[in-house]
Amino acid sequence: MKILVTGGAGYIGSTICSALKDHGHTPIILDSLITGREEFTHEHIFYHGDIGDKAIVAQVFAEHPEIFATIHCAALIVVPESVEKPYDYYKENVIKSMNFFYQLAELGYPRVVFSSSAAIYDVVPGFMVTEESPLKPNSPYSRTKYMMEMILQDFTHAYDLRGIALRYFNPIGADPQMRTGMHIKEPSHILGKLVEVALGVSPVFNITGTDWPTRDGTGIRDYIHVWDLALAHIKAVEQFDAVITADADLETPYVVINLGTGNGVTVREMVDAFEKIYGQEINKAEKPPRPGDVAGAYANANKALELLGWEAEKSIEDGIADALRWGEIRDEILNFEGE
Repeated sequence: MKILVTGGAGYIGSTICSALKDHGHTPIILDSLITGREEFTHEHIFYHGDIGDKAIVAQVFAEHPEIFATIHCAALIVVPESVEKPYDYYKENVIKSMNFFYQLAELGYPRVVFSSSAAIYDVVPGFMVTEESPLKPNSPYSRTKYMMEMILQDFTHAYDLRGIALRYFNPIGADPQMRTGMHIKEPSHILGKLVEVALGVSPVFNITGTDWPTRDGTGIRDYIHVWDLALAHIKAVEQFDAVITADADLETPYVVINLGTGNGVTVREMVDAFEKIYGQEINKAEKPPRPGDVAGAYANANKALELLGWEAEKSIEDGIADALRWGEIRDEILNFEGE
């Protein structure tokens, strides 16, 4: 099958493209390269353009009319940056996605797999959330994901669209074949920062927030290997119609699925695991929470197993090891000169 992947030159999107290719499908990438990397597009059909550009979106479908589904990953994703630049986040994530979803309906391509986020959940007792748990997005970034979900759900009710929203927990690691990995020069997520300290790029790892109501005071997350995450998307597109039929209201063909391991790991526990894989301690410091931070959550992933036949297989140690391997070769693959 041909699958359009918006944001396919990014960290998760590029991994999804590799997984699609490995499973005999043809990914077609549409990416503006605002944050994505052209180096990740070389093995695939690539359109350099923006989802907000109706002409290039129409061109993609005119040149590939047999596209079966769209995986919509294109978005800005950095929580602290969203607090500083909310206009950019609402424009890029919400307004452009709204117009893009509507154009898909107009063009007659109804199947959408949407990259959503566990950041939209409220903090709940015990920290484990199901798809029915209360929502309380706490930053401009997470509110954009919440709004994108609401728009997609409303559009599936009113127009010829069907949607599967996959709520990601915390991706770690890299493509096990080292084709792609975390591409941001200065990553904001925990494992990227740990790797930077291990490789001597940064002097210290900051544990941001030590007074959360968790077992050790640090935030709790569900760290899922990016390859496991990519494989869930393969299941979602291959079984798209069956998933909609099995779980969605016929008047609103829209399904929400958590993608996580089902295990909560605190920041301190993540640091401990990293140091064991790395083989030595790293410099650490305790700091206040960043703007937009929350105590966290981890997934109840039963629905993914029930509907997709998917569950995470790789361990947190696999993710750490792959991230370290990628960190050592990243600059050979990505050209950061002039940036």
